[in-house]
Amino acid sequence: ALRLLDMEAMIKLGFFIRSLHLQLKQLHQEQSSNFQQAFTVYRGQGLSQQDFQNLCDSKGGLLSFNNFLSTSKEKEVAMNFVQDSPYESTDNVSVIFIMTIDPSKISTSNTPFAMIDDYTVIKGAQEILFTM
Repeated sequence: ALRLLDMEAMIKLGFFIRSLHLQLKQLHQEQSSNFQQAFTVYRGQGLSQQDFQNLCDSKGGLLSFNNFLSTSKEKEVAMNFVQDSPYESTDNVSVIFIMTIDPSKISTSNTPFAMIDDYTVIKGAQEILFTM
């Protein structure tokens, strides 16, 4: 619903979306002392050729995501998502986003994030989830 901007589905899921956001915000507050230094996260994702071209044509390197963003501190985890991508076709491109997160330069009150290894199925992935 978020990725497709399906408003009807987002309204129906609003309670879940809000709850997840609030839980991430709480976890972020609890974990804030763990994120004092800049760190790198990775995200593996399939993109259509057109979306990939739009990304290449964008200036300044600023990206916006309209959903919760799952990342990993482990590059291999992101690589596995690309290799196992359900989007495999001749019209799609596998992409690894490499993002440096510097907590001193972002407003964590607007975009909280948290390490969710204790709550995820993929143990040891060092997964960091960013809220919308």
